[in-house]
Amino acid sequence: MLKFEDLKGANVELTFGPNQHRIESRHVLVVIKHNDRWLLTKHRIRGIEFPGGKAEAGEMIEQAAIRETLEETGVTIDNVHSFAEYVVFTDPPFCKAVFTGNVVHVERDYTLLETEGAVWMTDAELAACTELSFHMKDRGMGELRKWVEAND
Repeated sequence: MLKFEDLKGANVELTFGPNQHRIESRHVLVVIKHNDRWLLTKHRIRGIEFPGGKAEAGEMIEQAAIRETLEETGVTIDNVHSFAEYVVFTDPPFCKAVFTGNVVHVERDYTLLETEGAVWMTDAELAACTELSFHMKDRGMGELRKWVEAND
């Protein structure tokens, strides 16, 4: 388990494997590397980050990961599986299920809502990026990328 404070001052715990906190995950984060590039999106307010969001009422968390990735990037993914949980201790605390998967299709003309679409970056480009959201700057994101590279 990795414990740290995010850039907004909240305590965070990152665990790999099943839910150790018993907080239901209704948020998703999707970390995928495809053809040596990370799949990211540019949120209009926060900046560049991994796709993610909240599950809708009645939606399974895996379905939310697929839907959020498509809505934010225009990229269709499959074979999604959760590999980590990212618990943020705000009031109330919440848990993000962290997924990875396979890229199936990239839609170039997808209608986007909250983002400016897919941003594909190499490790070097990601390390040099000055437009990262605050989410992408915490200790957990590096650990998530390491896990994906080692296990996919």
